[in-house]
Amino acid sequence: MRQVLLILIFWASHSLAQQPVLRFSVAESWSMPLIRLEQGQPVEGILFDLMQALAREAGVRPRYHLMARLRLKQAMDNGDIDVRCYVTPQWFSERFANFVWSVPLLRQSDLLVGSPGTHRPTQADQLVQQPVGTVLGYSYPALEGLFAQGKLHREDSRNQLLVLQKLQAGRYRHAVSNALSLHWFNRQQPPAGQLPALAVLEEQDLHCMVRDDPAIPTRPILEALARMKRSGQIDRIVQRYGAPAIQPAASRQAIDR
Repeated sequence: MRQVLLILIFWASHSLAQQPVLRFSVAESWSMPLIRLEQGQPVEGILFDLMQALAREAGVRPRYHLMARLRLKQAMDNGDIDVRCYVTPQWFSERFANFVWSVPLLRQSDLLVGSPGTHRPTQADQLVQQPVGTVLGYSYPALEGLFAQGKLHREDSRNQLLVLQKLQAGRYRHAVSNALSLHWFNRQQPPAGQLPALAVLEEQDLHCMVRDDPAIPTRPILEALARMKRSGQIDRIVQRYGAPAIQPAASRQAIDR
């Protein structure tokens, strides 16, 4: 029996070693429920579960590369990563010729968030001459005009969690957060410390980008992502973290509270 087990272990290890390695980028700016890191490696979260599931579906071994968000473009240009997820074409002015976009996988709402106790729906263009909590390296198309005119000022933090913690602590009165992160943050807070969503700034369909290179199974990876979306597997991953369903809404639509 012991010999049989050793043979099975050897066979499984050999089979795993034969699988191609797929290098996923992990942005330092991500926080829960997207990613939780331990010693620089992801261990849980929506995007970790999605990438793990993709690796199993496509028959590859995942390898995760943690890097600053501002270094991601350079890593793509240098061929240092194979898959970049949680992105939309709206965030880029350039076209990545060496990468192919997947089908839309997730729907993100960017919300204008107020400090605890704020209840009145507010549009971003009603805010003047004040800092707004933002994530370093993130693009906010709905606010770029106000930033350029000097009506609003970015107050950047390293990740979304820090943005919300500073808002709760009173460092500024308003911030921007995606709906998933805000929902996760508020779950951990008593009612008096919860942060209200005041308006929907914009919504985007988020994708993965896969390097178009003969060294990796680009087409099977894209097909695996499409199957995962059609089967509801990605939606179940999101729901696993207690995230509510996000209904489509017009850009800059105020939220009735």
